[in-house]
Amino acid sequence: MTVPDLAYCVAPPAEPRWLVVCLCAEWCGTCRDYRGPLRTVAADHPDHAFAWIDIEDDSELAGDLDIETFPTLLVLSGRQVMFYGPVLPGEESLRRLLRALEENGAQPTALDAAVTALVERLR
Repeated sequence: MTVPDLAYCVAPPAEPRWLVVCLCAEWCGTCRDYRGPLRTVAADHPDHAFAWIDIEDDSELAGDLDIETFPTLLVLSGRQVMFYGPVLPGEESLRRLLRALEENGAQPTALDAAVTALVERLR
């Protein structure tokens, strides 16, 4: 998987196993508070790349995404979407999600055209 030029929580590995993207907005207090737990979890998973996309500041990349709940995560494994959806903010909920993906694989996810376009831009 190619590592796109994004705002990473920690330096990404050259060949990340997964790309975990947090879709947030700087104006959102919940999003700002989520950066710390995201960085902590990222440091514990050096085989994954953890990135932050501000849906307003990075609008060229985010495209026409309509995010209703912050934070929303997109997890990619190569060309496969492992997960896309809102998550509870906090370190433990992120750890549970990653464990579930590790144990159970990709989760069935309905992707609209804007999400599919973002996935293509990230590849």
